[in-house]
Amino acid sequence: MQLIRDIHAAKRMAKRPVISFEFFPPKTEEGDRALLEKTIPALMQLSPDFCSVTYGAGGSTRDKTLMIADRIQRDHGLTAMAHLTCVQATQAQIAEVLAQAKALGIRNILALRGDPPSGIGEFAKTDGGFEFSYELVRFIRQTGGFCIGTAGFPEGHIACKQGKYVDWEYLKAKIDHGADFVVTQLFFDNQDFFVFRDHIAKKLGVTVPISPGILPILSASQIKRFTALCGARLPDSLLTRLEQFSDGDEAVVAFGVEYATRQCEELLREGVDGIHIYTLNKVHSTFQIVRNLGLP
Repeated sequence: MQLIRDIHAAKRMAKRPVISFEFFPPKTEEGDRALLEKTIPALMQLSPDFCSVTYGAGGSTRDKTLMIADRIQRDHGLTAMAHLTCVQATQAQIAEVLAQAKALGIRNILALRGDPPSGIGEFAKTDGGFEFSYELVRFIRQTGGFCIGTAGFPEGHIACKQGKYVDWEYLKAKIDHGADFVVTQLFFDNQDFFVFRDHIAKKLGVTVPISPGILPILSASQIKRFTALCGARLPDSLLTRLEQFSDGDEAVVAFGVEYATRQCEELLREGVDGIHIYTLNKVHSTFQIVRNLGLP
């Protein structure tokens, strides 16, 4: 399987954006079958460049994350990146996950600090583990054999009380310790991304590829819940539109596709390295967005 840094390099030479999708491990066997036998095959028609598979709180989906990434690579020949977090894991346990990933031929890892298992409260370092994601990045780099991605936060990480500019210094530290590329948290105002990108490039000297993360809106209540958890801002104009829809309203899905399409069009005009779509394990919105953009 290809290293994602090489995928970016080739696409940059071809002046084409990298298109990637994110999936999460389902909680049931029925969900596994739907993802592996329906969702992923349907989205493969779009010829993505790679995909990523998230890692449950505290490593709760460790085996399933690796299983799905392995199946994607074996069944479809598509490069898959496994997420890995510091939450409730010692260095020895992380080394074990990396060894298992390497044995499966998974060569790309998204290194994250991770959130508390409940999604609320303060992050607590595990004895014998890592406190900061740059430490995880450094550990994976020292282990060798992997291309490493990391997360960027256009509005600053919700846990960074010193503000976004300090948080962006932490991103620079992750890159300095070995991260090869950045995938951002979701955002809904492209200006937040452009300020972020310009600052880390011009002020901090970051040159690695950066793919903005795009989340298609599926329901008003869901997106409000997501943004409350991660600290992303919903612009007033977007909130006003969302208030016009009720949950279960198919019109909100169509609006979500339209909004994400407009976001991506502007981002692509401004020369982003790629687009990373958070699929929520759904086909329709992601399929329509990529088709609307005339990609691949």
